[in-house]
Amino acid sequence: MTQLFSGKEVSASVYESLTPKIQALKSKGITPGLAVILVGDDPASAVYVRSKTRKFASLDLFSETIRFDSDISQEDLILKIQDLNVDNRFHGILVQFPLPKHIDEGSIISLIDPVKDVDGFHPENVGYLTGG
Repeated sequence: MTQLFSGKEVSASVYESLTPKIQALKSKGITPGLAVILVGDDPASAVYVRSKTRKFASLDLFSETIRFDSDISQEDLILKIQDLNVDNRFHGILVQFPLPKHIDEGSIISLIDPVKDVDGFHPENVGYLTGG
């Protein structure tokens, strides 16, 4: 049987449950941080990223959007992800897809530290989702 649910209600419930967790971290001097990588100038991607960073700001959390031109090399993008993986200011990394055609999205996904993989696309995280 199909069951419909309200995305807004679920979202509100999730954010409500996060508030005490965020406060507990902040009481220890930890402000959760999100790094968002946006490559190119896709309007829909820009809107999505803006929405995420606004939500983070509304929760009084730290986020930084790192923008690259669409001609960035895969190697330069890899270097940035490697830097973010070890940057303690960021607890999550979100790479906004789609990436330009000359960049192998699978390779980029695999480079993100699974602990910081906000989307859950890293193969290790996909395994957790599918394997239980």
